[in-house]
Amino acid sequence: MNWEALALTLRLAFVVSVVLLATGLPIAHWVAFSRWRFKFLIEAIVAMPLVLPPTVLGFYFLLLFGQHSTAGRFLSHVFGFTLPFTFAGLVVASAIYSLPFAVQPFAAGFAAVDRKLIHASALLGVSDWRTFFRLVLPLSKRALITGFVLSFAHTLGEFGVVLMVGGNIPGVTRTISIAIYDDVQALDYQSAGINALALLIFAFVILSAVYAVNRRTTDLWTAGEQVGDG
Repeated sequence: MNWEALALTLRLAFVVSVVLLATGLPIAHWVAFSRWRFKFLIEAIVAMPLVLPPTVLGFYFLLLFGQHSTAGRFLSHVFGFTLPFTFAGLVVASAIYSLPFAVQPFAAGFAAVDRKLIHASALLGVSDWRTFFRLVLPLSKRALITGFVLSFAHTLGEFGVVLMVGGNIPGVTRTISIAIYDDVQALDYQSAGINALALLIFAFVILSAVYAVNRRTTDLWTAGEQVGDG
């Protein structure tokens, strides 16, 4: 079992999920409540990682942040680091690649909130952001959990983006998916099987947990409605 690669993968997945929670919420809020006529263009951009090959995303990331690019030279001269072949680069690239897995569940949860409650809050003089944090977010808890877990689980299995952007540096960018690939290339099927099985079990446990939590939340909500009707 490649514990180093597994620990790096879990660290990457957690950091990416937290980043997407922070950046995905405002994007999802805008998508859910904006009335802009051409909002579908932004929605298409957010969803593009779902259909783009990860190698395409990795290629453009290298073009944008490589050492010979304007952004790459700026980061190198001003901050003293570059993004390609670093853990920070993996975080940025993985966050872009997993963006729709966070934004779409968030936006669906926000859109499902009863607009009457939001209008009532506005009539009471509550600010939009206070309404968002005290009303919309609590009512969208299931969507937040789903988006966080899906982005976490999706990052666990990333391969193309990780290989293109991070390469294969042990302890820095070598994730469990890259380790499995290396084991197969070396014909070490036993090690590849152990690593793959660990990843499979971990992903299954995570997804089972989120479905169980969402189902329990739904059952409690339905039971509360039935008690209220009674």
